[in-house]
Order: sequence, then structure tokens, then C-alpha cells
Amino acid sequence: MTSPLTAPAVAPSAVRWTPRLWGTLLVLCAAMFLDALDVSMVGVALPSIGSDLHLSTSTLQWIVSGYILGYGGLLLLGGRTADLLGRRQVFLVALGVFALASLLGGLVDSGPLLIASRFVKGLSAAFTAPAGLSIITTTFPEGPLRNRALSIYTTCAATGFSMGLVLSGLLTEVSWRFTMLLPAPIALIALLAALRLLPRSSRERDHNGYDIPGAILGTASMLLLVFTVVEAPQAGWASARTLLSFLAVAVLLTVFVRVERRSPGPLVRLGVLRAGNQVRAQLGAVAFFGSYVGFQFLTTLYMQSLLGWSALHTALAFLPAGALVAVSSTKVGAIVDRFGTPRLIAAGFAFMVLGYALFLRVDLHPGYAAVVLPSMLLIGAACALVFPSLNIQATNGVDDHEQGMVSGLLNTSVQVGGAIFLAVVTAVVTADAPAHATPQAVLDSYRPGFVVVAGVALAGLLIALTGLRTGRPQRTVVIAKSTSTEAARVPAARD
Repeated sequence: MTSPLTAPAVAPSAVRWTPRLWGTLLVLCAAMFLDALDVSMVGVALPSIGSDLHLSTSTLQWIVSGYILGYGGLLLLGGRTADLLGRRQVFLVALGVFALASLLGGLVDSGPLLIASRFVKGLSAAFTAPAGLSIITTTFPEGPLRNRALSIYTTCAATGFSMGLVLSGLLTEVSWRFTMLLPAPIALIALLAALRLLPRSSRERDHNGYDIPGAILGTASMLLLVFTVVEAPQAGWASARTLLSFLAVAVLLTVFVRVERRSPGPLVRLGVLRAGNQVRAQLGAVAFFGSYVGFQFLTTLYMQSLLGWSALHTALAFLPAGALVAVSSTKVGAIVDRFGTPRLIAAGFAFMVLGYALFLRVDLHPGYAAVVLPSMLLIGAACALVFPSLNIQATNGVDDHEQGMVSGLLNTSVQVGGAIFLAVVTAVVTADAPAHATPQAVLDSYRPGFVVVAGVALAGLLIALTGLRTGRPQRTVVIAKSTSTEAARVPAARD
């Protein structure tokens, strides 16, 4: 992927991004924006959905969990499919399915049909996310260009998540159906633009056949793992059902590893995990998203249930974190070039731990500017540093024909981390739920959950610290690829 040259390096700022290159990036950013928007919007709309469709609390949970199940369970398959069948083709088909499922989700009048539409949306996102990320990493060369592109790309996820919280508060006031329908026209516009702008991608022709057993085992193990974790708080972590499900997951994963080691064309080439930076990126993704999802869940309950804030008020409380990420989008790539991903990931996790620790000061009458805002700004700074750096670190040094696989693996780590630690935090809070639910007693029951969230972030920091190196990052020169025929030479930072 990199080619040392003797010619003088050209500064990244001197490289001209063509309109087509910008268009390609914006289309991929739109898909990532939609994924994050869809996840955040549905949460605020759940009470209205339950009232309108007469759904129980357990059924409402599956409107969220159905998406997670489809998304987290099929990411490995989605990533490898993009490598084998062509990234552009997979992205276009999956984005079209996403648009159709969004339309159906806003029109149905049945709880099961709504859950089914959410599962299909998660399934389609499991193909667009790794395909989109691998299009970026194969279009932009490793180094400053890719770092800049990935910082903008990952910023769109945070922006979509933040805007989803605000938009859902506004749209739900009119009808919850608009929260389901909004992604449909955006996805359609992105699809039409993608047909014109995305670079052609060929199928992998020397892939040694299709790993059908690995695909079945990998998908089944991820689906069962996500399902088990989502259901564990209700079924009981020590129940026979939960323990047997985890045992089945362990068996499936063991068989999956054995199959992958022997397969000539594996779904996941396990050799990529021999690199320390790759392992740290995957574990960091688990800790990063797992801690943040748990924090957002508890904070939303705290603000709405205890403080009596409206959905829109709560969304605006989170907005500074998302705004900080959006503002820093064009700067993170240059910071990565200078300091390298290990340092930024460690610094970001340190901010995250500090932000969670400060939030433990909240009480029943918090001062927003003095208590909540500092935590949100620290967490926003952490997201701005950690998420782009994890994507860059996971995809650097990986051959083009395996970019989809690595992208799927990283997204799987993100989703599985979120599902596992959200369930753990829920279980901790439920275990400490007071018999007499006074506001102070409820707040006290939340604190162990916040401690778990901070502990997960601290584990991410410790993992990141093992990757710090004393020397300056080595630099080589790479040839910049474009969706057009242009090429440029730029310095590349090796992590």
C-alpha cells in the first residue's frame, strides 16, 4: 500500500482534492450519518410508539434491539462480502435496502412489522458501514490524506448521533412516524449521488473460493452473542437460558476459529490480529463505545426521569459534545499526522475517564454550567480524538483486498462492545434499584452504573497506554489515489 520514493514529499495541504473526490467522501459520510442518526432518533420516540401501537415495554425494547441484532450480527459477513463482490456494488444495494426499510418503518401499524423493518435496517447498515469505510481506505492512501478523510468521516457519525437526539425531540412532537421516515429521502438522495460518484470496484478474483462454513458460523455466533446479551438483563445473567446461550456462543466461536485457520479463503484472516496495533484498536473500540453507550443511557434516564427534563432539553444537554466533534473534524487528521494514533487514543481515553469521573458529582439539583457541561466537553474531546484514531489505526498497514474485512471487524467490536456494556450497566443499576423509589434513592442506584462506565473507559486507557512508543512516527511517501486519474505524492505517517 505504500511506495517509498526518492522524490521530495509534497505537503498534504498542497494536494488538490478534486470535486469528484469530495463528492465520493460526502456520499460515504451521508451513509455513516444516517446510521448514527437512526440509532439516536428512535430512543426518544419509543414512548410515543408504545402508546400509538399499544406495545409493552419488552416489545419496545426490540425496536432498538432488532436494529442492534441485525447490525452487530452481520458486520463480519458484510465486510468480507464487500471485498469479494465489490465494495461499490455492495454499498449501493445495501443503501437502497436501507431507504426502503426506512419507508416501511414509518408506514406500518404493527409492532412485529416495525421490529422487522428495524432488523432489516440494521442488516443493511451491516453492509454499508464496512463497505463505506473500505472504499475510503482504498481510495485515499495511507497517511495524511486518509487521516483527513477518516477524521471527517467519523465526525459525521458523531454529528448524526447528536442531531438525531435533537431532531427526534422535535419530530416526535408531531408524530413518531417522521423519525422513521426521515432517513428514507436522505438515503435515496445519497444513493442517486453514489451511482454517479463512487469509484468502480472490481471483485476479488483470487480469493480461493467462498468461505460458506465460516460465514454461517461467524454470523450465527455474532447473532447469538448480541441476542444473549440483549436478553440477559430480563432473563437473568445467572439463568439457565443465559448460561446455555453463552456456552453455545463459545462453542460456535471455537468452531469458527478452527474453520478459519483451515480455510484457504477465510471470512476473517486471523493473522491480522497478530499485530499489536490491530488488537489495541479492536479492544479500544469495545471500551470506547461500550462506555459511551452506557453513559448516554444512564444520563438520559437521570435527566428525564429524575430532573424532569423534556426530550428536547435532554438532547440539547448532549449537544456540546457533538458540536465539539463537528468543529474539530478538519483538524484531527493533522493532529494524527503529527502525534500518531497511539498517543491520541491514550489522550482521548484520559479525557473520557475524567469526564465520567466529574459526572459522578451530579445531584438532584445540578448546575449545568458547573457540573454537566464540563463533563460533556471532555467527553466530546475524547470522541473527537479516539474514534477517528481507532479507524485509522485499524486500517493502516492492511492490504486493499482485506480492508472490508478489517472494517467489518472494527464495526463489530464497536457494536458488540455497546451491546455488552449497556447490558452490564443495566444489570448493575437494576440490582441496586431501591424498594422505595425516592428520587435520591434512584440517583444512588445509578451511581454504580456510572462507576462501571468510568471503569470501562479506564480499561481502554490502560490498553492504549501499552501502545505508546517513545520514538517519533516514521514517515514514508505514498502515492495518492483518486477517483479520477490524478495522482500525487504525499508523506504518510506510519503508526
